[in-house]
Amino acid sequence: MQIEHLKYFYEVSIAKNLTKVAKSSHITQPALSQMLQKIEDNLGCQLFIRNFRGIELTDAGKIVQKYTRNIIKTYDRMLEELNVIKKYPHIIRIEACPTMATYALPCTLYKIKEAFPNYNYSLTSHFSEDVEQNLMNDVCDIGFIHGKPSEEKLIYTKVGEDRLIAVASPNFPIKENIQLKEIRDYPLIMLHDKYKIRQEINKYLQDRGYNISEYKVLFDLDSIESVKATVIKGYGLSILPYIALKKEIYTKQLKEINILDFEMSYEIYLIHKEEKEINLNNKKFIAFLKKVGEKSFC
Repeated sequence: MQIEHLKYFYEVSIAKNLTKVAKSSHITQPALSQMLQKIEDNLGCQLFIRNFRGIELTDAGKIVQKYTRNIIKTYDRMLEELNVIKKYPHIIRIEACPTMATYALPCTLYKIKEAFPNYNYSLTSHFSEDVEQNLMNDVCDIGFIHGKPSEEKLIYTKVGEDRLIAVASPNFPIKENIQLKEIRDYPLIMLHDKYKIRQEINKYLQDRGYNISEYKVLFDLDSIESVKATVIKGYGLSILPYIALKKEIYTKQLKEINILDFEMSYEIYLIHKEEKEINLNNKKFIAFLKKVGEKSFC
């Protein structure tokens, strides 16, 4: 089964119209129908139902659509990386959890560039679980994640630690020293629970007899920057990694709220495959990262 055929299938599954896809792809409708039929024959199941409204996906078709989307994205990513390698033969592909990719690693990469001037670097932000999977699947060479990896085959080294702190706008009406239970009286701006940090905050509260549902969570937002912007406007307070807040605290856009009975931190780990599976260039790079560690972070 060719990747081009899967692309045609995916386009038809979205447009639900053979004529439209055939015209935009500059092929004949019979040729497109034949490609789709070959896919159905190869998979041994019907993917489309034709009716007066056009084309509808069967249950099997919905499954194939879901996986086809991922296959096409992976294929396109592969082509992009191959093009990069052609231009830059010594490229290191790094993936990191959002706090590291956004706030910690840019300074580190600048220092690494000085030590390895002939290397080029690709840095991408993903959630820790995705970083692990991409490392296992050779999508990246090195990863930085929140906490130890769940994949037993990955080698890991602690390279840093950061604490979580509560912050609010300087004009937000709240005492500088409060108890954890008092937080329930204020609106909270929180990261979405797909973030490992949010998951661990929920667990921290639960272990101490609190439930996040008891708190006034005004928003669950999908990025640290959007949380910070909302807090700066004075809409509530939040609990975030200190590394993401240093600038705003220094410029007094935010103030730290001291929660007397709250102390929480998390560890950052550098992860990679076993040495026998990585090339010499990457080994040197990893050794340097372990050496500079937390001292090089922004």
